[in-house]
Amino acid sequence: MKLTTLFLLPTLALSAALVERTPDADIDITDLHTHDARATICGSGYTLDRAIPLPKGVDPNKRKATLYAYGNGHGKGCVFLDNNVGKKQYMSIKVCKTGGGSCDTDAGNFGQYAGPVYVSSFACAPVTAKMGSSSSNLYINYKTDYVFPCN
Repeated sequence: MKLTTLFLLPTLALSAALVERTPDADIDITDLHTHDARATICGSGYTLDRAIPLPKGVDPNKRKATLYAYGNGHGKGCVFLDNNVGKKQYMSIKVCKTGGGSCDTDAGNFGQYAGPVYVSSFACAPVTAKMGSSSSNLYINYKTDYVFPCN
């Protein structure tokens, strides 16, 4: 992986991580206070692992939603989908245990966010995030096994 420009990303736990800044970067830090405020959605003890502007590949300033993934340092993960549109939209967020175990899901019409949803063992846990004007008219249908670290 070729690194371009690097900058420090402080997390709520006051640790720092190096983050690659490219047009397709996962983390768009334009307002650190917003990211810190989002940490309380999962509860105490969670720190930001990843924030993905969606739809994937779109300029982060034109994102419709942001998928946030937090871990608690004990293997438990939390994800939620933040609404960046500014009005209620159909939103769905789902996280499952690796290997097809149990899933936690939240779906409905939300003005702020869908979730949080939790998984007890987050390594490579599959996550699905959806957003649109309705459940049958989606402009985001994102699935990944790599929101959380896989080791």
